[in-house]
Amino acid sequence: MGTRAGRAAEAANDAAAGVCDTGPGTAERITAGDITADVAVIGGGVIGHGIAFEASRAGRSVVLIDDAPGSGASWAAAGMLAPVSELHYQEEQLLELMLESSRLWPEFAAGIDAGAGIDAGADGTEPRAGTGYLTTPTLAVGADAADRRALADLREVQQACGLTVEPLTVREARSREPLLSPGISCAFDIPADHQVDPRLLIARLAGVLGAEGGSFVRRRAAGLLWQDGHVAGVRLAGGGSVRAAETVVANGLGAAGLGDLPAGLALPLRPVYGDILRLRVPPRLLPLLTATVRGMVRGVPVYIVPRQDGTVVIGATQREDGPSGPHAVSAGGVYQLLRDAQQLVPAVAELELLEATARPRPGTPDNAPLLGRVAHPDGGDFPGLIIATGFFRHGVLLTPAAAAVCRQLMDGTPDPRWAGFRPDRFSRIPDTSGDSPKKEAA
Repeated sequence: MGTRAGRAAEAANDAAAGVCDTGPGTAERITAGDITADVAVIGGGVIGHGIAFEASRAGRSVVLIDDAPGSGASWAAAGMLAPVSELHYQEEQLLELMLESSRLWPEFAAGIDAGAGIDAGADGTEPRAGTGYLTTPTLAVGADAADRRALADLREVQQACGLTVEPLTVREARSREPLLSPGISCAFDIPADHQVDPRLLIARLAGVLGAEGGSFVRRRAAGLLWQDGHVAGVRLAGGGSVRAAETVVANGLGAAGLGDLPAGLALPLRPVYGDILRLRVPPRLLPLLTATVRGMVRGVPVYIVPRQDGTVVIGATQREDGPSGPHAVSAGGVYQLLRDAQQLVPAVAELELLEATARPRPGTPDNAPLLGRVAHPDGGDFPGLIIATGFFRHGVLLTPAAAAVCRQLMDGTPDPRWAGFRPDRFSRIPDTSGDSPKKEAA
């Protein structure tokens, strides 16, 4: 296929099949020396790909840097776009950003489809072939009386924030999802909470970026380049560099360990581990569910996300106990997920377990992202540097918003609504009396 859309589709299909070096500027082309672009994005997860896509469609040349793109937290993510369900007590400050990102999702997904030459259904009820984006609603269900009270209390908070959560009778819920257990204690309809497939999403974004001239550097970023007091790009591990007018640090937990960050900048990221199961539904049970089910079982959350390929994703474990490795799966977590999912949908016991995956997500002290520019001790912000990390459990949902915020910063038109998420809010930037915080790049 010779058209841009054709090249994007081919590249995305290769990426989905495991061929990761897509588009011009792959690792083989830039192993030595420097390359130059308008924007360098460090981090090949869903956030990094989304920011690179937004910068590219704004007319900027982009280089995305990651030695293992799409293999971190994004690989394990279930892809729920759930600003209503994800409203937690004492995290109301995040709600506006989550709702804004949810509002941006249809246009964001349509832009990816257009870049890939995909004609998706206009009503949003059919899956977009490129990303698995679906606007089917979410059902919240409780297993026992205590879960019913907890979900009812949460609904009061959600309603106070202007969110729509409608109660359903158990009969109504089971008429929509016949395989729900007749023993559930309650059900609520959440029409604004949707889903996307993160693995498909990254593959399609990579394909579109490659077709539009974006470069992919399969190397680890070692540190920032500085020149004349501003960030001028990225040093690559093993030699070479990417020089750019704007550098976006979006590599999750790796951001805190990046070399040559501004003096005094603290990025207090902590790994929060989660187990995710993927299971295949046998033909006789299809469809197991038509919408995402988010449940509460004896006070413990669990979710079941149906995919259009006949699989489901089950998750919700969360631990900070430091496993033996970043990909270590907890046996107790797997047991808990299967046990609780069966409480809500008994037929889960008859599914085929395909995959158990664990990845750490980057959490912050206030569970809000580190997003924006970094204050300069002499006033203003450090030129050429944007931080976008710490998205914790909201990374997929917040991708369009993070991409829009970064584009606005590059354009010099920041939105004051998001000033509370500045990445330097936990930092003490020292007074350097006008000196450059780092040596000039060689």
